[in-house]
Amino acid sequence: MSDSLSTTPEAPHPAHTPGVSIRHARAKGEPRFPDGPKADPAGSHFERRIRSFQPRRSRVTAGQADALQRLWPAWGFDVDGRRVLDLAAFFGNNRPVVLEIGFGMGETTAAMAAADPATNILAVDVHTPGQGHLLNLADRLGLDNVRVGNGDAIILLREMLAPDALDGLRVYFPDPWPKKRHHKRRLIQPDFLTLAATRLRPGAVVHCATDWEPYAEQMLEVLTAHPAFENTQADGGFAPRPAFRPVTRFEGQGLDKGHVVNDLLFRRVPHDERAGHRARDSM
Repeated sequence: MSDSLSTTPEAPHPAHTPGVSIRHARAKGEPRFPDGPKADPAGSHFERRIRSFQPRRSRVTAGQADALQRLWPAWGFDVDGRRVLDLAAFFGNNRPVVLEIGFGMGETTAAMAAADPATNILAVDVHTPGQGHLLNLADRLGLDNVRVGNGDAIILLREMLAPDALDGLRVYFPDPWPKKRHHKRRLIQPDFLTLAATRLRPGAVVHCATDWEPYAEQMLEVLTAHPAFENTQADGGFAPRPAFRPVTRFEGQGLDKGHVVNDLLFRRVPHDERAGHRARDSM
């Protein structure tokens, strides 16, 4: 059954009853969520390239479907690359904005948003059940500082955010792509950091966490080498898990199995400091 928008006239979509699954209620050709996230928001408008994510199809529960139907028009957006977001208008205030890439089911995002209501969280993922779950959590907790994006974070950064728009970037437990031939798919690469640096204000913090040690070492290496960032740790190594980052269910399962979780906290260096670093390095 297609998730694309139909070009033929259709009967008005019936109002959705909260708590009732709409999984089997669609007519042929009807979009999965008429007012919700699109299956491929950017379509073919941008170049084909290696992606760091793989969209997953899985069952959307009745609660998630209800949240997507009710809340997406106000709190969600498709990463279509066709406009620059006015973040102050989008959130309705001028609070600092942190971008979170890949939020899974959204429990950590919601917990951090509830603990820090003075910070807005722009959370982007491609997993529809997770989008619905996060919207549901935000609604239940009465959070007004979470907005949910659907699509490719690279297009969001490059096409839809203004320079210096962000006060932080969070990448928690990204896909490690463990096979060597897939390492090029990992998100934390020099080109990604160069792009992210253009959207981060000086002093903004990039916070990464992973339980895949080889990927942690790569993250540390590329972040340390990038002139736009500096390690917040005096010894130049990994950071202790900060108290503000909750232990996720996934992380807890890994810790029970003996996995080592590494956090990295790097600060966006002001432009004049970057010039100073280059001058010192050339001596």
